[in-house]
Amino acid sequence: MPEIEISAMTFGPFGLGHQDGKAVMVPNAVAGDRLEVTIEAERRDYSLARIREIVRPSPERRTAPCPYLPRCGGCDWQHIEYAAQVRFKSEMIARELNHALDAAIDPDALVTPAPAEFGYRSRIRLKVGPKGVLGFHEANSNAIVQIDSCMVAEPEIRMPLHLARSLGKHVEEIEVVRDDAREVQVAYLKKPADAEDLRRARNVLEADRSIAGIVLRSGARRDTIGETAVSIELEHGLIIEVDADLFSQVNRAQNQKLVATVMAMAEIHEATPLLDLYCGAGNFSLPAARRGARVTGVDAEAGAVAAASSNAARLGFKDAQFVAMKASETAEFLHRARYRPEVVILDPPRTGALDLMAPIVKLKPRVMVYVSCDVTTLARDLRHLLRAGYKISSVRGFDFFPNTHHVEIAAQVLLT
Repeated sequence: MPEIEISAMTFGPFGLGHQDGKAVMVPNAVAGDRLEVTIEAERRDYSLARIREIVRPSPERRTAPCPYLPRCGGCDWQHIEYAAQVRFKSEMIARELNHALDAAIDPDALVTPAPAEFGYRSRIRLKVGPKGVLGFHEANSNAIVQIDSCMVAEPEIRMPLHLARSLGKHVEEIEVVRDDAREVQVAYLKKPADAEDLRRARNVLEADRSIAGIVLRSGARRDTIGETAVSIELEHGLIIEVDADLFSQVNRAQNQKLVATVMAMAEIHEATPLLDLYCGAGNFSLPAARRGARVTGVDAEAGAVAAASSNAARLGFKDAQFVAMKASETAEFLHRARYRPEVVILDPPRTGALDLMAPIVKLKPRVMVYVSCDVTTLARDLRHLLRAGYKISSVRGFDFFPNTHHVEIAAQVLLT
């Protein structure tokens, strides 16, 4: 069997080595490992392999503390010492952006570590199997690995066994969401809830006073029982109320650091015209409005826009308005309306915002802050901005998801 040295990590479960000049991708590897591997698949530009034997472990390798690994597919980097995880993420961001954009980003301390590598998730979404079995998918499989607890979830998060067993075969997933005072459970059903589903969920709520509310969802259909909103502190003294089944960042402590950084990058002053695309429930819009910006927030999710509007009204932010519309349609509309934001913030999904780059450039904002969870699509979209006369001023990473390869990135670009 061939032996290879793992020289780098990738954004995924793979370590990268080489054999006869060809890249070899190996899951569960660590940079610095010397491995005997079995080649399992050949691609044009690389090979896929699995570890047959660890000949010499990397100094950064550790035994994963979670008892459900390596079967569970959730934490694909838990076998790496945490300080090394952060360093690898910094190196990967810098390597990708420097290569794609001919930039000169220093990887040293590029990513801000999480305050804790375990117990950080304020929400977890569990698969539900036969007889109310709860767990996560096995790596590269639809099989469910049954768990009794999750090390990366906040300690107060409980397994929703009663709701899973009560709803039985009608439920596919259950998400448990917490704030400092309450717990909400969100059940994702195979079909819209009927009277019996509602009765069973109500019984669960009445039997367990620790649950503040339950949401039953199937596609666009949404039924609620009890109190289903949670409180989120975006920054010191700024608390919003958001329905538990709407998107919110799972790592609340890191999100506060991200919000502070984005606000600094946005260079907001009193009455700054600011456009927040993919605004969600106002994660950046509301802190910007608090600083005096005249905010227009846009998101395709009507529920998130309603939450942002409601929180802005409650907090007295009169210069914050929110629109439920696809971001690409809004950018074109605002251009035709001769709207000229000084600042644009965008936080798109993993697929990025390629269709928005041309419309945004037409708006000619002085500052753009692009928040991304995928460095490849970030690099692709930034390339368009650089060609249009913008320059990268600052890049910061935030480790929202310790023990996984995922990372949040904020990039500031300025019009030259």
